[in-house]
Amino acid sequence: MSDYFSRMSFANQSVTNITTEHQYQGLLERVLLSALITAPCCVFLFINGTMLFILRSKAVFCETSRYILLYNLLFADTTLMVLSQIMFILSSIRVRLMYPVCGFLIMLADLTKEISPLTLVVMSVERYVAVCYPLRHATIITMRNTWMAIFTVWAFSSLNVLTRVILLLHFRFEDLESLQMTYICSARVMWIFRKSNHYEKAYTVFVFVSAGVAITSSYIGVMIAARSASTDKASTRKTRNTLLLHLIQLGLSLSSTIQNPLLIAISGFVTRLLIIRIQIIFYVCIFIFPRCLSSLIYGIRDQSIRPLLTYHLCCRLRLSED
Repeated sequence: MSDYFSRMSFANQSVTNITTEHQYQGLLERVLLSALITAPCCVFLFINGTMLFILRSKAVFCETSRYILLYNLLFADTTLMVLSQIMFILSSIRVRLMYPVCGFLIMLADLTKEISPLTLVVMSVERYVAVCYPLRHATIITMRNTWMAIFTVWAFSSLNVLTRVILLLHFRFEDLESLQMTYICSARVMWIFRKSNHYEKAYTVFVFVSAGVAITSSYIGVMIAARSASTDKASTRKTRNTLLLHLIQLGLSLSSTIQNPLLIAISGFVTRLLIIRIQIIFYVCIFIFPRCLSSLIYGIRDQSIRPLLTYHLCCRLRLSED
């Protein structure tokens, strides 16, 4: 998300070098695109909000480990979606924030962004235990262990943000004439030191490689268990598909880390206005869609959630089954 907005800032500022007519067309296009993107974002937020409400509406959801983990994933994704949309709107209308406000938004976004891949790992391990060790599942995946896993995920992500804040303290804010930013708020503006850049790359590689190995190992373990005659074939197949979807989610999250180098590579071959349009496409495909993917996966595939989700999304009107 942060790299997207830094590139958006550069492209928006470069538009001022074209003619007045093109400036007007560029402004009109930004307004229209902002409206078109905000509308589906609100729909996705409504779906995620409905899912969060459902997961707290019944005791079975509040007392089952996989639903608790799903709630944690959806909460982080929904928070990040809200922050992403706020930053997108601010970038589109070229609002320049104060450094403390920008820093707070960036740190909160970084915190919630790292929750998703780590929670996917825990959810994959839970599904692996359910299939490969069904008799020990209740003793391994307890409520206490589930909450400890969630606490560890948030603590690890918070430690990452704290490390970045410590690196940021090297910046000499006293040399600034004003705390008002001269550029659009982005992580590239806040994390300006080479050490911060190196740390971010190393941390991203570590998280996604570790998450990829953990989910892939769980998938392989479930595939091996599927060959056992004593295994519930239907449950195993469903778990295998769920883990495959988790890998896709992880891949979509990883794609957000390579979009900035890709945009830099193609920026020399296309116009700046086209770069803006490509960035918006990336924003929708990489930041918006993956944040509602969990709701779609579990809302449609889970037999306990699907009727409740259909009921609430249809404004509490019961659908006829005739």
